[in-house]
Amino acid sequence: MVPSPANRPMGALDWATLIALSLLWGGSFFFNQVAVADIPVFSVVVGRVALAAAILHAVVRLAGLAMPTDPKIWLAFLGMGLFNNAIPFSLIVWGQTQIGSGLASILNATTPLFTVLVAHRFTADEKITPARLAGVLVGLIGVAVMLGIDALGTLGASLAAQLACLAAALSYAAAGVFGRRFRTLGVSPLATATGQVTASSVLLAPVMLAVDRPWQMDLPGGEALGALVGLAALSTALAYILYFRLLANAGATNLLLVTFLIPVSAIALGVLVLGERLSAVHLAGMALIGLGLALIDGRLVRLAARHLPGPAGPAPRA
Repeated sequence: MVPSPANRPMGALDWATLIALSLLWGGSFFFNQVAVADIPVFSVVVGRVALAAAILHAVVRLAGLAMPTDPKIWLAFLGMGLFNNAIPFSLIVWGQTQIGSGLASILNATTPLFTVLVAHRFTADEKITPARLAGVLVGLIGVAVMLGIDALGTLGASLAAQLACLAAALSYAAAGVFGRRFRTLGVSPLATATGQVTASSVLLAPVMLAVDRPWQMDLPGGEALGALVGLAALSTALAYILYFRLLANAGATNLLLVTFLIPVSAIALGVLVLGERLSAVHLAGMALIGLGLALIDGRLVRLAARHLPGPAGPAPRA
């Protein structure tokens, strides 16, 4: 029997895709910081997904492809847009009005843990294993170590905001498992990415109109608009093509390991682009994240099993 993609070790291309995705989403923090200085939060979110939808529809047309017309598939796009964008974006935006970005990042990094639990309950081929669960916990500790004790020190304050961020992580986990259906429906990663951001735009536009009242806004500056284009083209359009390709090839649990790598990418970009310094705590956190990833992938466990002696001990040498 051919093993499920979720139960095979990720290959070099899968790991390269995961790292590229973490860079695209890690870079979104830079774009967000510039954009929200001039544009209200929900307008940034809707501008991001709507512009990404326009870009992806153009790519679909240029590629000579056609979007699905089956209402069932578009209903699935709406479900994916709800779980992957509308719910988590709204909860995180509200949560971060009361807690810092460091603590929000730690809470967001619980996504793989929730994914392991959701996938165990709702899939036949992504069941919990001791190594997978240990890897998620080690990776989560690595994120906490890397982001620092100051962020952990605020645990217990603003409980509702923290629960909102945890609910967002659960929503992302549900989206990862829900999105597996597009592979069985025969929908390509490009069409799935296009359909999802289109559905997200429809779901989020009324919220933006009610909250931000864009007709009362001043025209944003060029830097903010440029950042919004970067968010849409790189951190959304391109990122979601990679997201759905990796989901089809590697499964939901492996895909959402990206939430461990996003802080690594953000810190690495800060070092390379902004000249920030890398501390020993950052290196220790990255090492723990790497260990967690290796445990979840299963390659490290299989390697250890091949080299460790059996129950009877090593065979005597001649």
